[in-house]
Amino acid sequence: MLLLLEHCINHPARLPPGEAETLTGQLDGWRLADDYLERSFEFGSYQDTIAFVNALAWIAQRENHHPELTVSFGECRVRWCTHSAGGLTRNDFICAAKVDALFLA
Repeated sequence: MLLLLEHCINHPARLPPGEAETLTGQLDGWRLADDYLERSFEFGSYQDTIAFVNALAWIAQRENHHPELTVSFGECRVRWCTHSAGGLTRNDFICAAKVDALFLA
């Protein structure tokens, strides 16, 4: 199933070794950094950045899975990690795919 069409589950298991790399290949521009999945998105204005952040917050709330965000004038860095699982889970990749779709819309 495409990550974009999936929904987050409660109490997900940490991904086994190697699976995070495989799932990263299904995403656009995301990279693995320590136990995080991260990507920066660039915008032409602060207003566009904040509109993106608000839409991302709606996705995160709907999926009940929330990222770390760093917001500046024309950029938003998004970092996913499932702290309760001690690292990356499929939920992180599901949400990243939804954010990719938002950015491309």
